[in-house]
Amino acid sequence: MTVDSTAETTTTIDRYGVMGYPVSHSRSPVIHRLFALQTGEPLQYELLQVSPEKLEVAVRQFQRTGGKGLNITVPHKSEVTRLVDQMSERAATAGAVNTLVFKGGEVHGDNTDGIGLLRDLAVNLGLTLQDANILVLGAGGATRGIIGPLLEMQPASLRIANRSLEKAQTLADHFSRSGPVSACQFSVVPVDKPYDLIINATSAGLKGEAPPYPSAAVSEATFCYDLSYGLKPTPFSVWARDAGALQSVMGWGMLVEQAAESFKLWRGVRPETGPVLKQMSITA
Repeated sequence: MTVDSTAETTTTIDRYGVMGYPVSHSRSPVIHRLFALQTGEPLQYELLQVSPEKLEVAVRQFQRTGGKGLNITVPHKSEVTRLVDQMSERAATAGAVNTLVFKGGEVHGDNTDGIGLLRDLAVNLGLTLQDANILVLGAGGATRGIIGPLLEMQPASLRIANRSLEKAQTLADHFSRSGPVSACQFSVVPVDKPYDLIINATSAGLKGEAPPYPSAAVSEATFCYDLSYGLKPTPFSVWARDAGALQSVMGWGMLVEQAAESFKLWRGVRPETGPVLKQMSITA
């Protein structure tokens, strides 16, 4: 009798996804598919459009049906912290979570936005943040995720500008122990010294309204960075160019870098981001 020694092997495909509202524009599935191909990790990644009132139900259901992890995007990053059993220090500091890891029946929350931004600024773009004067536009969840890591780079100053001074001041107070951070309104941004880096963390201008960006804050030495991204220049990118900025960059690099950090949390391996940036026809 001949025994067939070839045993069938089956590979479990682990499920991940991005949850937001809206989420149809997200490029995260493409990025994680490229990461999976590069690393040989067996996974699938889904787009999950979830309205705010259904967030908890959707997260619990994804976990209950065997999902291994989620990326969380606008507008859920602050609200999802309520559902986390264990939170990383950087997520706790930010008060916002963009990555969930499901293990042992618990929900672990982390925030990879800040490290993703820093890797793009310092590694991909070669910027020196130490002793820099930084202006961040907006005081929402996106800003919360990046202020702490930016202050760790020891800038000379970091100013948060927002329509509502109260919201910006609350955020500045929250991070005041970490470094020289202050707050102001869009309409009264101090320009007594030039800003080396201006980061747009608002969605202003994306829906056609006139963006409240302070042109006087831009000099020919100012590097402008938009956390938003698109196939066409964003309103902030156009504004920065017209205002005479040294350079204006959209947040594609941050998107890929923060995704790589999430991938590492989930799979234990950090993919190389350079090939993915090139494959997506994005210049870092």
